[in-house]
Amino acid sequence: MARRSWFDRLTTSGATSTARSTSGAAASARSTSRAAASARPELVEGRVVFAWQIAFLVAVLVAWQAGVAFKLLDPFFVSRPTDIGRRMAMWIVDGTLVRHLFVTIEESLLGLLIGAVLGIGSGFVLARWPMTARVFDPFIKMLNAVPRVVLAPLFLLWFGLGIWSKVALAVTLVFFVMFFSTYEGVRNADPVLVDNVRMLGATERQLVRHVLVPSALTWIFSSLQTSLGFAMVGAVVGEYLGATHGLGYVIAQAEGTFDTTGVFAGMTVLGIVVVFVSLGVSRLERWLLRWKA
Repeated sequence: MARRSWFDRLTTSGATSTARSTSGAAASARSTSRAAASARPELVEGRVVFAWQIAFLVAVLVAWQAGVAFKLLDPFFVSRPTDIGRRMAMWIVDGTLVRHLFVTIEESLLGLLIGAVLGIGSGFVLARWPMTARVFDPFIKMLNAVPRVVLAPLFLLWFGLGIWSKVALAVTLVFFVMFFSTYEGVRNADPVLVDNVRMLGATERQLVRHVLVPSALTWIFSSLQTSLGFAMVGAVVGEYLGATHGLGYVIAQAEGTFDTTGVFAGMTVLGIVVVFVSLGVSRLERWLLRWKA
């Protein structure tokens, strides 16, 4: 008889105990009912939180508009919410928003994807080979300490005014966040679980797939939320310093003409985009980590 794999042996005891249970179907039904019952309070709580968020936003906008109307705030410096809304509507109608927003999103997503792949891959490798990590440790810390704004002119010189200079800047911001999170996530895997899986004969590939990756996923997704904002910052800063398209370019043009409304409109669009993309990342995280529920 062929020797059973570690994964088969690990799951045999659970399968046997389930087969011996005479009330498995009833227990499953009760478990589903409890899960549905526990989900209802979470749904209600989510709606309450959303309502408070909307109320807070409305209160801020009303206070802002009232402050300008009663001359407590100078519209030259802070503009008005109504003016910002009209500017955004005008950008949508004449196509300015779509044209420049698409460029910024493209740069941000490319920077996020490349930086995340490099950071996660490097974090896994160095976490699994401590000696290599010790060799590269001072160089990684040194590179992480370099101000990213200093690199922006170099990237413009190397890659020109196109999208790749902005992508490169976004990658430098995303890489270190993803690297350190993955590195810590792999290193903090339960040592008892790792030892048990190895005792059952798991290969290195099986260990990574069934133990280390699930252990690091929580760390990776928590840092992915932060990296998303950093990728957007990198793209916009690069466009601000030198570009012909993008929201950073639009904000720079508005600032050059003392157009406060244009600056606030550009920042508002960026904020809205980050919120919606972040919601998408959160849904992906819940789907991939549904086994932890």
